[in-house]
Amino acid sequence: MILFILRRLLLAIPIMIGVALVCFSLVHLAPGDPLVSVLPPDASADLQKQLRTLYGFDRSLPEQFVGWISRAVTGDLGTSIASSRPVTAEVMKAVKNTLILAAFATMIGFFFGSLFGFVAGYFRDTFVDKAASFLSVMGVSVPHYWLGMVLVIVFSAQLGWLPATGMGSGGSANWAWDWEHMQHLILPAITMSVIPMGIIARTVRALVADILSQEFVVGLRAKGLTDVDVFRHVVKNVAPTALAVMGLQLGYLLGGSILIETVFAWPGTGFLLNSAIFQRDLPLLQGTILVLAIFFVLLNVLVDILQTTLDPRITRG
Repeated sequence: MILFILRRLLLAIPIMIGVALVCFSLVHLAPGDPLVSVLPPDASADLQKQLRTLYGFDRSLPEQFVGWISRAVTGDLGTSIASSRPVTAEVMKAVKNTLILAAFATMIGFFFGSLFGFVAGYFRDTFVDKAASFLSVMGVSVPHYWLGMVLVIVFSAQLGWLPATGMGSGGSANWAWDWEHMQHLILPAITMSVIPMGIIARTVRALVADILSQEFVVGLRAKGLTDVDVFRHVVKNVAPTALAVMGLQLGYLLGGSILIETVFAWPGTGFLLNSAIFQRDLPLLQGTILVLAIFFVLLNVLVDILQTTLDPRITRG
């Protein structure tokens, strides 16, 4: 088991280096001058030269990449061009907020997705199966930013039950585990959970239907096991794959929440990426993408380890 974990961690290192290279290259290939947002219109040539030297834009791209990676290994992701604050502090605060939102959305999506999937799998080719499958397809197909705006109109503007935007009262970006802050979490978490719910439901439905048709289930019933005992065996066989899908969805939510966080003004990585893109803040943009990529890679390693714990056949394979 220890060798398996070490092998997964070693394989993650070149992946993270490749992700960093792609991230750096794509950001620098984008058109536009990153210093436009901070330079005054009548900036002199000397001032432009000083700022380019300060942010390292006067060096070649390979030199910039090596310097950026060398500093990133020590935890220094540079300084934001727009705010002049350390990128590491900005990104980690936003990551914490996104983790809160993504974790709740994943739990909601996993619970209802598993529920719909098990129901559809046990009652396959019936009206219940078709209804659950329809809800799953709708969850994957509906644009989540549009759903977020609809929820805001209904539950905030018309009914006034829940706050529309922000993380706390008065636009606060500090999280606390109380009902006041939880109210701000409900609408974005529900909106974000729709897509993983649909994906997990379709995956679990296919797995349950396949397992119930296998011979070992017939053998379990022939031995006199109750439906509850058979259900436990089905859950054990479904769990590794469902867990892998859930882990991947959590990773996607960490990096793909830009539209939802923009709609709900949630101060997470998506909101931060949106601001960095429009302000052409290269250090902030690179740092945010790199941290999210590292989280995604490490999350996949963690899912591999948990899968191996639940299903020892993976190790033997």
